[in-house]
Amino acid sequence: MNFSRYRRPSAFLLLTAGVVFGGAAVAGFEAGGEGALVLLLRLREHLLLLGWLAVAAVTGALLLGLAKSSALRMPLVVAVLVTGVPLLLFGGFVSTLFGGSDTVLSTESAPGRSDRHLVVTARSGNLDPVWCVYLHQGNPPRERRWTVGCFNGDAEDNSLRETVWAAPDRIRMTTEEGEVHEVTIAPGGRPDRFVSVG
Repeated sequence: MNFSRYRRPSAFLLLTAGVVFGGAAVAGFEAGGEGALVLLLRLREHLLLLGWLAVAAVTGALLLGLAKSSALRMPLVVAVLVTGVPLLLFGGFVSTLFGGSDTVLSTESAPGRSDRHLVVTARSGNLDPVWCVYLHQGNPPRERRWTVGCFNGDAEDNSLRETVWAAPDRIRMTTEEGEVHEVTIAPGGRPDRFVSVG
């Protein structure tokens, strides 16, 4: 069977996949501001994987799509590998040093609202535990996230003890010391303030 006729279509598919993976990595990297789409924030959690897939796909596309006799084949492959691999290795090193993953501790819908959720996370990888409270407004794929508060456990009194809905548009957060913080949510989902403790 002659596989040479499948080389160019396969190269095109790999190149398309590389562009999609690369575009998803860039979109995830750029996401992160207040009110960002949750879908893009989830891409951000997989930046390194998306980057490795993009480099592998583009390399495969170049090897399959360009003839062995082409003068551009090896220089382009080397350029992709020399640029992509060190960048991804450095990104992995940085994420190991400074990164840390967020563990979702609880998710709770607002009373009478299925499009508004309270999400409490604990961040690992830090010397002191950090709890963050987020508000998710809307339904996928247009669901957006705002930060309501972060509590640094550098002192035990600053630890987050409880987070509840006080009303469909109000969140109450209580520290171990008993300090209460209430945040009101606008109709569009934006909190009226950000609470930082510790």
